[in-house]
Amino acid sequence: MAYKRRPPSLPAQVIFGAMIGGLIGPLIRLQERRGAAVKFFSRQHQIQERRTRKRNPFRAYVPGPQDVFVMTYAKSGTNWMMQIAHQLIYHGKGEYEHLHDVVPWPDTTIMPFFMKKYAIPIEEATHWERSPERKRVIKTHYNWDLLPYSEQARYIAVIRDPKDVFVSNYLFVRDGVYGRAMPTVDTWYDLFLSPGFTLGGSWAVNTAGYWAERHRPNVLIVSFKSMKRDLRGAVAKVARHLDIEASDALIDEVCRLSSFEYMKQNDRKYAMGQLVPWREPGAMIRKGTHGGSSELLGPERQRQIDQHFMAELRSLGSDFPYEEFCELAK
Repeated sequence: MAYKRRPPSLPAQVIFGAMIGGLIGPLIRLQERRGAAVKFFSRQHQIQERRTRKRNPFRAYVPGPQDVFVMTYAKSGTNWMMQIAHQLIYHGKGEYEHLHDVVPWPDTTIMPFFMKKYAIPIEEATHWERSPERKRVIKTHYNWDLLPYSEQARYIAVIRDPKDVFVSNYLFVRDGVYGRAMPTVDTWYDLFLSPGFTLGGSWAVNTAGYWAERHRPNVLIVSFKSMKRDLRGAVAKVARHLDIEASDALIDEVCRLSSFEYMKQNDRKYAMGQLVPWREPGAMIRKGTHGGSSELLGPERQRQIDQHFMAELRSLGSDFPYEEFCELAK
C-alpha cells in the first residue's frame, strides 16, 4: 500500500497560525526593537541543537547498500538532487504524488508537531526492494557528524553559494511559515552570519564537514553551480556514483524530469504544504538560480557574506575551494 503523508489538520493549522500571528510575530517585533532578535533566535537554535543531539533519529540506524543519503544545507538544491537520484534508481519511471511519499526524512521526527507526518518513515520505505536498482533516497539537512556512516551506503552532498542560500531561505520561510510576522531582511542577515542561524546553524560548519569526507569512495560532493552549468554532466556523475549503467536515453529522461521547467510545473510534488488555513504555501521550486542574490542583497552585503564564510572556513581548517563553488561578489 502506498504511503499517504498526513498534512497538518485544520485544527493544527489554526493553532500554528495563531501562535505565529498572535504570539511569535509580536515577540519578534519586540526583540527587533530591542536589538535582541539575533540572540532570541540563536537561543531557539541552541535548544533545537541540544534536542537533536539528544534524540538524533539516526542514532540507532545502520545504513545498508540500499541507502542513498542526499545531505544538504537547507535551500541548496535538495529536491533537485533527490529527484535526480530517485529517477536514476527508477530508470526514469519514479512515480509519486509527493516526493516525500517515497523519500524518508528522519530529521522531521523531532521537528515541531506540524512536520511529524511530513515524510514516509524510514522503516516503512520498503519500496526500494522493488526498484530496478534496489536503492532508495534518504534526505537530511544534518551536519556530517550527526549522520550514520556505512561503507555500504552512498552519500551525496550538494553545496550552494551561501549568498543564494540566504535569499532562497528568507523568501521560503517568509512565504511558507511566518508571513507578515517574518523578521526583517536585516535581522535575518545578521542571524545568517551567526553560529545560531535558525535553519541549519553555520553554513561553514556544515560545508566543511561534508567537504572533509570527499575522499571516501562512497561520498560525492556536487556544487549547485555545476548542476546549473551542466545538468547532463551532473546526472551522469550521480549515475556513476550509484553504480547505475545509465544509457544516453535514460540520462536524457532524467534530465527532462529534473529540469527547472518540469519541477516548477509540478511544484505540488515537492511543496511543504499548507501550514496555516488562511495563507497559501510558498512555492518550493522558486527560481533555482545561481548568482541571483542581488534580489535581497546589495553588493556590500554580498562581499561581506563571502568574506565572512571564507574566514570561517579557514578558522575551521577547511581547504574547501570557495571560489570554485561560489560566485565572488564584485
